[in-house]
Amino acid sequence: MNNDSSLDLALNLRSLKGGYALLLGSGISRSAGIPTGWDIVIDLIKQLAVLLGEKIGSVKPEEWYRSKFGEEADYSRLLEKLSGKQTERMNIVRKYFEPTEEESGQGIKVPTEAHRAIAKLVKKEYIRMIITTNFDRLLEKALEDEGITPDVIASEDGINGTLPYVHSKCVLAKINGDYRDPRIKNTISELKTYSKNKNSFLNRIFDEFGLIVCGWSATWDIALRNAILRCPNRRFSTF
Repeated sequence: MNNDSSLDLALNLRSLKGGYALLLGSGISRSAGIPTGWDIVIDLIKQLAVLLGEKIGSVKPEEWYRSKFGEEADYSRLLEKLSGKQTERMNIVRKYFEPTEEESGQGIKVPTEAHRAIAKLVKKEYIRMIITTNFDRLLEKALEDEGITPDVIASEDGINGTLPYVHSKCVLAKINGDYRDPRIKNTISELKTYSKNKNSFLNRIFDEFGLIVCGWSATWDIALRNAILRCPNRRFSTF
C-alpha cells in the first residue's frame, strides 16, 4: 500500500497506461451537492412519515420506520410506499441527482473539477476502468464533454451483456446501480452481499488492475470491501 505518494502514482500511471482502475465513492460527488444513498433513504422515510400524518419525533428515522413497518428501511420498498407508479417514483428520485436551473447556475449537481480531471485521464488513455458506488451521472456527463461514451455497467444485465473490457476505451461499472433504476443497492443489508456474477467480475478487476481509491470510506460497502480483501494476487499497487 502506498500512502500519500503522488509521485509514485504519477510515474505508475505514465508507465502503465490503462493498468489502474479507479474506485470512486460518495466523496467524489458530495461536494457537488449529491446526497449519499443513506441520506436519500433517511429523507424518504421523513417524507413517508409526513404522508402518513405522523411525527417521527426524537427517534432516528430508520428506527421509526422499523417500529412502524416491522422491517429494515429499504430504498425500493420506500419508493413503493410513496408512489405506486414507476414513473412517479423516478420523479421523486430525480430531485436528488438532477439540478434545477438555479442549481446549475450555482454549480450544484454538476460535474466537479474531480470529475473533469478523471475524464481527461480517460481521454488520454491513462484510465479505462472505473468502479463507482455512486448512483449519479456526473461522471458520464464529464466524459461526454470530453467526447467519450463509456460502456456503463449498472446491473447484472450489464455485466453479462456489455463489451468485454479489454475492447473498451472506458468501462464505468456502477457497482451499486444507477439512480434511474429502482434496483439500486444502498441499505446496509443490501450492501452486505453481491451476486456470484458480480463477485466474479470484481475478482477479475481487482486481480488484473492496480487500484486508485478516491472518496470511498469502505464503511458501508461490505461486499465491495470483501472483494478487495480476497483479491488473490496483488499485481500492482493500491493508492
